[in-house]
Amino acid sequence: MSENKTQQELDFERKHEQDLQRLRGLRLIDDDFMAAVFEDPACAEFLLQIILKRADLKVREVHGQYSIKNLQGRSVRLDILAVDEQNRAYNIEVQRSDRGASEKRARYNSSLLDANLTHSGSNYDALNETYIIFITENDVLKAGLPIYHIHRMVEETGAVFNDQSHIIYVNSQIKDETALGKLMHDFFCTDAKDMFYPVLANRVQYFKHDAKGVATMCRAMEEMRKDERIECALEMLADGIPYEKVAKYSKLSIEEVKELASKKSA
Repeated sequence: MSENKTQQELDFERKHEQDLQRLRGLRLIDDDFMAAVFEDPACAEFLLQIILKRADLKVREVHGQYSIKNLQGRSVRLDILAVDEQNRAYNIEVQRSDRGASEKRARYNSSLLDANLTHSGSNYDALNETYIIFITENDVLKAGLPIYHIHRMVEETGAVFNDQSHIIYVNSQIKDETALGKLMHDFFCTDAKDMFYPVLANRVQYFKHDAKGVATMCRAMEEMRKDERIECALEMLADGIPYEKVAKYSKLSIEEVKELASKKSA
């Protein structure tokens, strides 16, 4: 029994050291770390003020890794959902993959906000003004610009179709001396000392060096590992692989695999 306990302790220490090593290399462009940093209202407010060039913007509430449901009841996780004092809603996503920031993904996220931020029976005029903001590792729209604003328009007149639905792409490749360029520089820093903006640097420093912040991120990384195992198991179940093999390769228990299978078939 003591040998087993010792092995468990060794496994825990190994995983903990791996987490610490991974944590040292995380940047704001990494979505899980970004979600933790910008769950702080002051950081989210600062980010939006720079992207939207609105110093008067005040965030009322902010949620990291926020789950909302589509019409089929399936949960979708947003990196950041923020709401300001004028009840405008902002979905902020970082995307390392071009595919994750496609035009239809932007449209889908916009529709999710509309469907989840209104109540049954509400007047259409009660719809929140919404912003879908993609911060992309690559220049997804390929025009060499630092930022792109997308709005609907009336083709025949060229007038803006004012449905108050906004989509913005921020190209993190441009790290110039503008406020936005400096912000994108900070998104790629692993060390808080290299960052321009103190409000972000202090938050990064907290999660990388403060005991409570490090513990929070280590718990989050354990949750990430669990999510990855669940995703692996679901893909294997979809291919009809027997429960025992799913459990072996996903490192979930057989009971957890059976529970996933029952939910999938429900």
